[in-house]
Amino acid sequence: MRISLVLLLSMYGTSTVAAQSPTATQKLQLTLPPAIYAVPEVPTAIFFDNIVLTQTPADYQFDVTCDVGKSAGDRWFVTPASDDVGDHKLTIAVSDKDGKPLETASTVLTVVSAKSGDQLDRPIRLLIIGDSLTNATAYPNEIARLLSQPGNPKWEMLGTNRPGRATAGVGHEGYGGWTWQRFATHYEPKPDPARRMRSSPFVFLNDEEKPELNFPKYLEEHCDGVPPDYVVIMLGINDCFHPPPDDAALVNARIDAMFNSADPLLAAIRKVAPKAEIGFCLTTPPNARQAAFEANYKDRYTRWGWKRIQHRLVERQLEYVKNKGDALMSIVPTELNLDPVDGYPVNNGVHPNGEGYKQIGATIYGWLKWKLSQSAAE
Repeated sequence: MRISLVLLLSMYGTSTVAAQSPTATQKLQLTLPPAIYAVPEVPTAIFFDNIVLTQTPADYQFDVTCDVGKSAGDRWFVTPASDDVGDHKLTIAVSDKDGKPLETASTVLTVVSAKSGDQLDRPIRLLIIGDSLTNATAYPNEIARLLSQPGNPKWEMLGTNRPGRATAGVGHEGYGGWTWQRFATHYEPKPDPARRMRSSPFVFLNDEEKPELNFPKYLEEHCDGVPPDYVVIMLGINDCFHPPPDDAALVNARIDAMFNSADPLLAAIRKVAPKAEIGFCLTTPPNARQAAFEANYKDRYTRWGWKRIQHRLVERQLEYVKNKGDALMSIVPTELNLDPVDGYPVNNGVHPNGEGYKQIGATIYGWLKWKLSQSAAE
């Protein structure tokens, strides 16, 4: 028997951690996921700029209480040891520069054994689906590197996109500019990959010659007909990048439309894989540099504009997963462990550099090891 694993790059019941009441003049909207997953000897961090809504995070004090890890400058970080395996409550209290308390939120750091999954006698099968961050193939390569270390099961990555930059065995379904809607509905009658004209890998013509979402056929044609055991989704940037950030109603309407497109794809996966674990990656934060947005978009889009949308999107993603009520869906906290300065090049607003992609890969790996530890306990 084999375990199939699908990573769809964009969840367990989750919720936005409620913060204490902020001041009337400054609402930081301190937001943490319900859990963070880490593995011994793999560094992980919370970058403070990524969890609050402000243009000036350096104006605030972040007091982190946890029995492992430490804070330094713009982050809290930890490289767990094997003795740290277990759950650790983590609380962040934010104060202004004068020490006045503003907001507090808590989460749980779950450190899982580096040997989680090593008892499996069959390979896990992994499919990564996403947008340009996946198409870059850097974080899938990092996941593959980590999975190839001692203490892991054998693995196989699925997917029809296997660019030359992929390391041995790495594949995915990642395409620049793609959205939930495109994966759920797009059909190209005259595909031309050289011109980036292609159908969704999940959309096929039906008996009436009309395009429809058909995940079983995708599995039959590309995955040996084996349903996935694990699914991770990281989409959202292209879905929600464009509405005017000052118009909260339009921003929320755009997020609503994204979820309306996510619903049928998630339902199709759940129907063909009723026991699959679905992981939903929180949308990654922007480059901290406004100059990076100017390099990409001139004056059309700003760093602060996208930061406001992205922060709201993360809040809504947490709510969406909680409201789904699916015990086999859980959050992958990819918005935390991505350095908004050193994890990005100086000239790109939303695409990390090599170090940033490694941080994304480490976060997904931590989630996967957590899921493997759960399966080992069953």
